[in-house]
Amino acid sequence: MVREWANSLIFAVVAATLLRWSAVEAYTIPSESMENSLMVGDYLFVSKLHYGPITPQTPLQVPLTHQTLWEKGPQSYSDLIQLPTFRFPGFSSVQRNDIVVFHVPHEQQRPADVRTNLIKRCIAVAGDTLAIRHGEVFLNGQPGAVAGHPQTTYFLEVAAPNDEIVAALHAQGVVDYREPDGIPRVSANPATGKPGFVISCPAEVAAYFRRQPYAKSFTVVQYPMQLFPDAADFDVSQAASATPNQWQLDDYGPLPVPKKGQSITLTPANAAVYYKIVSQYEHNIGITWKDGMIQQNGQPLTRYTIKQNYYFMMGDNRHNSEDSRFWGFVPEDHIVGKAIFVWLSIDPYADFLHKVRWSRLFHSIS
Repeated sequence: MVREWANSLIFAVVAATLLRWSAVEAYTIPSESMENSLMVGDYLFVSKLHYGPITPQTPLQVPLTHQTLWEKGPQSYSDLIQLPTFRFPGFSSVQRNDIVVFHVPHEQQRPADVRTNLIKRCIAVAGDTLAIRHGEVFLNGQPGAVAGHPQTTYFLEVAAPNDEIVAALHAQGVVDYREPDGIPRVSANPATGKPGFVISCPAEVAAYFRRQPYAKSFTVVQYPMQLFPDAADFDVSQAASATPNQWQLDDYGPLPVPKKGQSITLTPANAAVYYKIVSQYEHNIGITWKDGMIQQNGQPLTRYTIKQNYYFMMGDNRHNSEDSRFWGFVPEDHIVGKAIFVWLSIDPYADFLHKVRWSRLFHSIS
């Protein structure tokens, strides 16, 4: 009887592991980068069947000979061999506006499939040219049809902050996740010193507050920063554009998204765009960065053919999302799956009786 139970347990564990690897995996949303399309406390299922499951990317451990162990020392008990990865056929390829789970591109110290997983919206696919002008997405020179409920961060300036305004913020679903209770706190407008609230919200909520008599001004908050490809190798090396573009969160590009088979002429003007692709994602050897150019075996690399497709991902909470604007493209072999529906949603700031967001249960994701 004990053996039968043990066999059943082993079978269940193996079956669950295979299901998780090949078909569906559960995730939870820990941060506000996808608000309001996905909310902190959402529990969702991600389909790996849509894009096809991918074989493990963690290197295999191969025992060394006794002689090699002796020569290398007592801590070198295995060599690591990276086998080629393979993606099984899926229902579809990644499409614009899909909400996608993927391995974070910049944790280079670990194999892709044991890195942190992120979830963002695919804004541009391989072959697109992306630009953002005053917060509006353009694809190939035309306004992009962006799905979901993108949020922007604003400063709502008021003459006298009071409980009525705080209640209106709560009623409109405005949450500040930096605060223990989620309630936005009064702060000063950095431009004028006047009191008000920093809030992130979609366009329809912004329109509501602009109409209110207590709104003295309602302006987009600016966050000057260095973005990709000016910082060509986010948190990994000091590679940077020879000629900075000085793009910002709401004014970005134009930037071409690399496509498999595309042949690129590399110059100091564009080398930073492709540095991570050549040096990290496509496993070339002898790659370094020097004098604003990609070098291979000590010589400038002037031409390169892209080996896989890439994607440009952004969070729907546009001013509160670390995404492709910071670290560049997502390689195809980093894609995990497509978010399909929310099966449970817990409000971290609600009381016990209202903890579950019932309206979001089995809510499809778009």
